[in-house]
Amino acid sequence: MAWWQFSLNCQASELELVEDLMQELGALSLSISDAGDEPIYEPLPGTTPLWKESVVTATFDTELDPEFLYQQISSALPTRLVASLHRHSLQERDWEQAYKQHFQPIQCAPGLWIVPSWSEPPEPQATVIVLDPGLAFGTGSHPTTALCLAWLASNPPTGSHVIDYGCGSGILAIAALKLGAEHVLAVDIDAQALTACRANARANHIDAGQIQISTPENMDDDPTDLLVANILAGPLVELAPRFASLVRPGGYILLSGILKSQLEDIQLAYQSDFTLARAEVREDWVCLSGQRI
Repeated sequence: MAWWQFSLNCQASELELVEDLMQELGALSLSISDAGDEPIYEPLPGTTPLWKESVVTATFDTELDPEFLYQQISSALPTRLVASLHRHSLQERDWEQAYKQHFQPIQCAPGLWIVPSWSEPPEPQATVIVLDPGLAFGTGSHPTTALCLAWLASNPPTGSHVIDYGCGSGILAIAALKLGAEHVLAVDIDAQALTACRANARANHIDAGQIQISTPENMDDDPTDLLVANILAGPLVELAPRFASLVRPGGYILLSGILKSQLEDIQLAYQSDFTLARAEVREDWVCLSGQRI
């Protein structure tokens, strides 16, 4: 089986017009992707951020005449949009196998791997986190997550109590437990993330007594040995006093989700309560650790 696929570039203000037209013409599916290089990081719950310029791709049944579709799209849209209109035939393939081939095991540090459930661990004796790509943020491939995982592998939290604030998929919470933590409190504002975290904890055979999954409003306030927060720079600055109160004297903090240009703001927010270590950098991203004074 095959399909016709039409794609074009449009501004955010034109997106609804293009989507409505494609649906009226009988599109079986619509997808939207970034037309430039404008990353959208983890959105707040209930928000749907859009790129300034997007590529809209519509898929149609091959029983429809592609010339007719092209003419209908061309006549209904401004000339500027039609200039970017492309069409081609999309052949059927084994999408499940293609999807699985795209997500391969990731080595986060010596002896620490992220492995999809359908793959065999490259090192059977290594510490393995089983994690499939899903809706919640965090698969181990992004530099912010990779930096945190590398730090945890180099500083195993053996016997520690840990808070993973902004847990997303639960990858850092699970890593902390597999690297020796006694208990982890996984916190997120997004109900979808909490659901994913629970599912991933089960997939990794984490004992229910080892992990507590909560919203910030319902979390325990007991000081912890290590607080990990891989979120965004703005919330990190705002939460600095709160995080300081959650880490016991002598305990540690691990902060990520920080661009290099934002590092100084983070250091200023935390230096009065923590002795900060040298920041670790990967690509344009930074991970900062410190010990509670």
